[in-house]
Formats: sequence, C-alpha cells, structure tokens
Amino acid sequence: MKKIITILGARPQFVKAAVLSRIITSHHQIEELIVHTGQHFDTNMSAVFFDEMHIPSPKYNLNINGLRHGAMTGQMLERLEAVLIKEQPDAVVVYGDTNSTLAGALAAKKLQIKVIHIEAGLRSFNMKMPEEVNRILTDRIADLLLCPTQKAMANLKLEGFENIDTQCVLTGDIMKDAVEFYSTMVAEKSHILQTQQLKPNQFVLATIHRQENTDTIKNLKSIFKAFDVISKTCQVVLPLHPRTKQILEKNKIKTEALLINPVGYFDMLALLKNCKMVVTDSGGLQKEAFFNQKF
Repeated sequence: MKKIITILGARPQFVKAAVLSRIITSHHQIEELIVHTGQHFDTNMSAVFFDEMHIPSPKYNLNINGLRHGAMTGQMLERLEAVLIKEQPDAVVVYGDTNSTLAGALAAKKLQIKVIHIEAGLRSFNMKMPEEVNRILTDRIADLLLCPTQKAMANLKLEGFENIDTQCVLTGDIMKDAVEFYSTMVAEKSHILQTQQLKPNQFVLATIHRQENTDTIKNLKSIFKAFDVISKTCQVVLPLHPRTKQILEKNKIKTEALLINPVGYFDMLALLKNCKMVVTDSGGLQKEAFFNQKF
C-alpha cells in the first residue's frame, strides 16, 4: 500500500482536500495521512471544515500560527521534517500557495520524497505577495505539477519547465469540483440566511484578510470606508478573519457592515449563492464567485 501525506493549513486547502480525500478513500491501495500545520486555528476557520466536509481527522496538528512569515515557515519546516522522517511516505501532497505549502514541499524535497503540487502554475506576477513567492518556489521543487487551467500550463512552459525533470498535467480546477459537489447540500446543511435574517440578492458578501490590506491601517480604513458607502444602499455582510478583527479593535475602526464570525464551507456557499455581489481580496473566493456566476 502506498502512503500519501497531505499537508494543510488554511481554509481553501481544507475545501480542496475534501474533494481529493473523498476520492483517495475509495482507492484502498492508498493510505492518506493528514497533517494540519495550524495556520488557521480558529474553530470556524479550521475544525468546522473537517467536521462538516468529512475530511479525515489530522493525525498531526502542529499548532503553528500567529507568527511572521519567516518564523512560521521555519517552524513548520522543522516540525514537518520530523513527521516525514517518522512516517516515511511515498509522496507529499500540498495545495495552493500558503506558508504550509512551501514548508511541506521543502521538507519533503530535502528528504527525497516526491512532491505533488495541486493548483500549480498560477501566477499573479506580483512578487510583493508572499503567496507568489510560495507558489513559484513550490512549483520549482515539485515532482508532479497539477495545473487547473491552460494558462497555468502556459506559465510553466514560459518558465522553462519543459527542461526540468518534472511532470505537468492539466487537471481542471479542484475548487470547481468542490463547488459543484457540495452545492447540492447547501439547502440542508446551512441556515445562515435565517440566523442572520438575510434575504436573497439583498446583501453584499465581503471578505478581507490579505496582509497588504489589513496591516496598512490607511488601506484598512479606506476599505472599511468603502464598505460603509456600499452599506447605505445594500447591507454588507463580512465574515471576519480573527486576525483582522484584532486589528480593527486595536485601531478602533468602526463600520456599518454586518460583522459575523468566520463561517464553514456550507454557510459560505449559501452566502455566496444568495448575495447580490462579492467584494473580496481572496483569490479562492474570487474563483468560487465566478463558479457561482457572481460577476
């Protein structure tokens, strides 16, 4: 039996893992172990996804969070290396572009363990974004690059991956698989419209979490001022990242938007399907909005 270790750390990765883990479970020749780095640690940012999407419980939870990029990635690398030495997997699966992604890929590569990168080849062409650095470095050391789009494949070709001993495969977008599969369960699983007293097509769904938006107070105030302008004509509903909430409280930033706790995947799909429009700095939510024709 082959052993795969899947390394997760952030909300979008839980969603993607739910799709692949469901398929892996049906193949009895493969054992999957999940390692949760702890990058998203709040119950509604993490545990609820494992519960409601039936993702196998993590065998290891490293509980690494709340640190700057270098310290977080470094601690993950050290702890993941110990896990990989103990478990001796045949391959490591990483998703997307988080610090967990890079640390997992680097730990595996240094131990000569095969690396599979899901959502390979995506580029923002903005090297100021930590995610761009993570995805470029992860692609370069991965053995199997699973690309969601033809554009992603073309990006890798332009970067010379045809001359590298690696395999690039066009798979389609795993997030689209998730949206299509779990959308059929939203009516049964989510009651957020009722609990928040929201009416279809009468609210704007917003999220904000990127460091360049939350850590620069001038930018943050400007964004929330825009939310307040929108709120005069249409209610803005904002599931608030724990880190962003702390920054708002620290800087005494008030808002007319409806702030709610982070939500699970089914609640987010319900909000997404029933909102009038989406305002977000999340690449994952942008794609989910597109898949739900919110454009």
